[in-house]
Amino acid sequence: MTPLHHIGNFVRDLVVQIPMSAVRLLFVGTLVAVLIWVLRLPRETTTAENATHWYQNLKIWACLALAIQIVIYSIF
Repeated sequence: MTPLHHIGNFVRDLVVQIPMSAVRLLFVGTLVAVLIWVLRLPRETTTAENATHWYQNLKIWACLALAIQIVIYSIF
């Protein structure tokens, strides 16, 4: 075995010790943080200048996509 095998085994042994619930919490927490960031974006940056309808605001669709992902990863 090369020294890289020993380093790889050491890293793998460290990662295996992390509980999956903690990994899920960090992953869903990241999605929630992105959702909060998207919600705080000003409307001018998420809507085209000549947009006239409410559904042309990209913030709405980004929030919907993030909310669906949060629900899916929280349940499964």
